Amino acid sequence: MRLRCTFTNRWWVVFGSTLGLLVGSGPILLFTFGVFLKPVTAAFGWNRGTVGSALAVSHTLGAIATLFVGKLIDRWGIRRVTLPFIAVFSLTVAAISRTPANPTIFLLFYAVSGLVGSVQAPLPYAKAISAWFDARRGLALGIAMAGVGLGGALMPQLARFLIAVFGWRDAYVGLGLVTFAVAFPAVALFVREPYMPADSRDLPDANAGADRIATNLPGSSAGEVLTGSFKFWFILAAVFLVATSVNGIIAHIVPLLTDRGVSDEFATLVLTVSSLALIAGMILSGYLLDRFFAPYVAAWFFLLPLAGIAFLGADSGGAVSLLAAVCLGLGIGSELNVAAFLVGRYFGLRTFGEIYGYLTAVFLFGSGLGPWVMGACFDRTGSYNLALAGFSLALVVASFLISRLGVYAYPESSVGRQQDSPPAAVGIE
Repeated sequence: MRLRCTFTNRWWVVFGSTLGLLVGSGPILLFTFGVFLKPVTAAFGWNRGTVGSALAVSHTLGAIATLFVGKLIDRWGIRRVTLPFIAVFSLTVAAISRTPANPTIFLLFYAVSGLVGSVQAPLPYAKAISAWFDARRGLALGIAMAGVGLGGALMPQLARFLIAVFGWRDAYVGLGLVTFAVAFPAVALFVREPYMPADSRDLPDANAGADRIATNLPGSSAGEVLTGSFKFWFILAAVFLVATSVNGIIAHIVPLLTDRGVSDEFATLVLTVSSLALIAGMILSGYLLDRFFAPYVAAWFFLLPLAGIAFLGADSGGAVSLLAAVCLGLGIGSELNVAAFLVGRYFGLRTFGEIYGYLTAVFLFGSGLGPWVMGACFDRTGSYNLALAGFSLALVVASFLISRLGVYAYPESSVGRQQDSPPAAVGIE
């Protein structure tokens, strides 16, 4: 007997994507990092640079894996690739709890988590939404990407609660369980490409379905983009600089503030505020992308974290720290949303997964490099000031590059998909 549940509105794809990103690799690994930093260093006597290098390795391997994830999703579809990796990612996060007093093993656990977590990231969700939406693509992307910010707000609080009640080891187990419980059903029920059949068994063979996925949308090939478009390289450089700068600061904002005498509770609240601002940045940038020229919108958002750095440099807590968190969150909140929108408008949807995968890869690499730079700077100089100055310059360069992209190659009217077309029915055996 077969039970069929039908979700006929394309906004269900946005809903499922938001849930999936709530427990994506960013909220689970990056945003909780600062909460685990001091308990782990205290347990083993390691310095912050050593622990920070785990996140750098995790994001570096995740970046490398993402180069292939986009191709896999373009060829085989979102759910076939994403669902198995959600399960594996959940297990690897829980496995960090088994870390012995050996930094190499700790690095290895984070490395594997980053590798498999490359699929539980914005890439598959952005591809699904970009294929379903045209006129309101920016808003749809912004709402879905807000799941990252919501997760960034909730997961550190959950981690802090679990650490306080059960200890840091069981806290990792709890995060793994929550990841699977939220993401797996969200993707299984709601997230799919509109040009895939409702059930893969409707296809005569897998290769035929893969060919259909790869060729039935307008756009440039990945080879054409990589070899013939300076615009791609400008976007890539800007994404790298912003990810390195802002995520580096966010990963260390809790220890940065507690070093100044701020309580753990208030420092975690600051991190939560940055995540809430990230949500606002994603939705606001998505709304503006549909109405104004995207590179100019991006340039302004990429400059906002400069104010946050200035507030942090004031060596003050309280309201000043909260203002810094808002500026940082607004800036990073727009980044992957903007990148996904720019890929669709400048390069089309034909090889969206592969092209956006390259951008996600440098985002992940930068997100891992930034915390390492912050930790290494602190270990060698006793403060974060040198890293903050370098990140300020990087943000200025990123804003300039993104503002120089020129006119869209695939404006809204060039994508012929009907906006009221319902997604295929979701079948539940």
